[in-house]
Amino acid sequence: MGKVVGIDLGTTNSVVAVMEGGKPVVIANSEGMRTTPSVVGFNKDGELVVGQMARRQGVLNPQNTYYGVKRFMGRKYAELTPESKQVPYTIRRDEYNNIKIKCPRLKKDFAPEEISAKILRKLAEEAERYLGEPVTGAVITVPAYFNDSQRQATRDAGRIAGLEVLRIINEPTAASLAYGLDQQTSQKILVFDLGGGTFDVSVLEVGDGVFEVKSTSGDTQLGGGDFDKRIVDWLAAQFLEQEKVDLRKDRQALQRLTEAAEKAKIELSGVSVTDINLPFITATEDGPKHLETRLTRPQFEDLCGDLVSRLRRPIKRALNDARLTPVQIDEVVLVGGGTRMPMIKALVRSFIDKEPNENVNPDEVVAVGAAIQSGILAGEVKEILLLDVTPLSLGLETIGGVTKKLIPRNTTIPVRRSDIFSTGENNQTMVEVHVVQGEREMAKDNKSLGRFKLTGIPPAPRGIPQVQVAFDIDANGILQVTARDRTTGREQSVTIQGASTLSEGEINRMIQEASEFAEEDRQRRERIEKRNKAKALTDQALRRLKDVTLDFGTQFTSGYRRQIESLNAEILDSLDKDDERRLDRAEADLQDALYELNREVRLQYDDEEDEGIFESIRRTLTGDPEDDLPYTPRGGVYGDDYNAPRYSDRRDYGTPRYDERQSYGYGRNERYDDDYDEWEETPQRGSLGDRPSPRSRRQPPENRSYQGRDSESYYSRDRSRRIPAENQWDEEDDDWF
Repeated sequence: MGKVVGIDLGTTNSVVAVMEGGKPVVIANSEGMRTTPSVVGFNKDGELVVGQMARRQGVLNPQNTYYGVKRFMGRKYAELTPESKQVPYTIRRDEYNNIKIKCPRLKKDFAPEEISAKILRKLAEEAERYLGEPVTGAVITVPAYFNDSQRQATRDAGRIAGLEVLRIINEPTAASLAYGLDQQTSQKILVFDLGGGTFDVSVLEVGDGVFEVKSTSGDTQLGGGDFDKRIVDWLAAQFLEQEKVDLRKDRQALQRLTEAAEKAKIELSGVSVTDINLPFITATEDGPKHLETRLTRPQFEDLCGDLVSRLRRPIKRALNDARLTPVQIDEVVLVGGGTRMPMIKALVRSFIDKEPNENVNPDEVVAVGAAIQSGILAGEVKEILLLDVTPLSLGLETIGGVTKKLIPRNTTIPVRRSDIFSTGENNQTMVEVHVVQGEREMAKDNKSLGRFKLTGIPPAPRGIPQVQVAFDIDANGILQVTARDRTTGREQSVTIQGASTLSEGEINRMIQEASEFAEEDRQRRERIEKRNKAKALTDQALRRLKDVTLDFGTQFTSGYRRQIESLNAEILDSLDKDDERRLDRAEADLQDALYELNREVRLQYDDEEDEGIFESIRRTLTGDPEDDLPYTPRGGVYGDDYNAPRYSDRRDYGTPRYDERQSYGYGRNERYDDDYDEWEETPQRGSLGDRPSPRSRRQPPENRSYQGRDSESYYSRDRSRRIPAENQWDEEDDDWF
């Protein structure tokens, strides 16, 4: 089995972490950032882009760029508020009232779980790149106030991404794991988690390796994005009043407003006033229009007053459910980027008269806790016990539409509860079990998780049959309901998954599509990289040709120039016509040509180095000054008898290996024939036949054979090119002068 990682699947940003050497490590993505924007998009070529690259194209391609999708997971279209639908991309309902996200680029619709799966896959690939081994399992965090439907949807997203979801863990609980890992003393901690799209508050008791959640509360439709929305509405209202144009109806303008609002919110956390400038935000008959205004921190806090009030209620509820007063809280931990706002810190101080603990990075602490949980499951982290709770009450609909609660909220999980029910009519042979989740007294006001029927009950007067209904919640918070007729023993059970709004068949289809899409995306990426590599090779070849021409002259590179320019043209033409076979052939030929060019350059430098040694010896023996030698430019000649071999000559003969030197006139098989006044040579090897060696063609006819010395050191090919024609052989001195 591969490695197990911890993933914080956030509304705005996501983080992946892993346990290494008993310590949690946050993994940076390929862009070098430790957080990855939870944004998925499809570019103009239909290629999938995730993270920062998807975020960059949001303004120019808003309909094919999706963010904040976490808010739509596990929900029906009818549950969405008008504000949550106000996004630049298109949200629609299908025939089952499920949420679908339209993708015009691919001409298909995606479920929110599919979009989230692409984010999870991206994080898993980053972890694989860092670890150097496959990642097959994950611990994924969810807001504590996620209901069973949303938890199931998160699990389904993990399955679609090809991951085995070992545990679904609450975000505040994960944060407490990261914070209290080294704490030995018993403490009561309040975790305040304000993310991009959700808000949670949890009260925990931590000590001696035990993490017990006392209570949890929150709002899954309240987050940092709502604070951004207030700025967007304020800017749009101002512009509407001045220019009579509603920017919220323009997708690109809305995307630019959203980005500017987020930037202004972040800046107001550190300064008291910020300027918002959006040139060319739209155009009318009068010409282009610009948005230019100033926002102060008091104005911003006034715009968000009702949102801050919504944060107060969950805090009070969590403290009441934990049966604690604010003075009993030992530590306050802030989680999520939204907690950096000064008004949020002031709100926490007003409830708990303590300075919030800011030693933990609010963006990474949840992923760190998830990694620790993965270490607990893998046995790497020991002596830690995590006791989580269910955030909402679970029950059944009974006669009259009343909710009968079996498991109250904040019950420690895993847990099993059961109760006895009976029939409501005489001779009733079937009962329908309707499972609901929520705090309201009437079933219709709560979240419906699913229905199933228990049949085969013997006919009897109402109230006589006994049907035992049991609720099982596992450590992930996933619910299983079982109904059993105590008379016949007939039993019916179901794992509630009305949540994900996806059937098992749909999930399997999406898994298959995700696998096919990943393969298609990989092939597309390889094709793009191949084209980029070929284009880069042509540029590299031209640069190399230019450098060699500057060093050795046009005569040296003339043959290569024609070949390289021809191959470059062929590569560019192949790219235009998308002819991969022709491209491969031309690219291979160009690489061979570059190799030959570089090889000739190396030989030239070797020749110059050897010639430098022999000229030094000659000057030492003859006493000639260096300036006596005639100047010869690179690639030039000394005279008609001493022409340097042209490129075509070198290609014919190549570079002699050591064992071939005798056939080229380097060894002692070569001798001078006085009768014929020319050189005789032993037959040469290979395909050269009786052709004269390069050295013999360059050797001065006045030279006499020199016996008794290593001719290579004096008659080498390299040295012969530098000896002037007027030099004579001195029989007395037995040397060159």
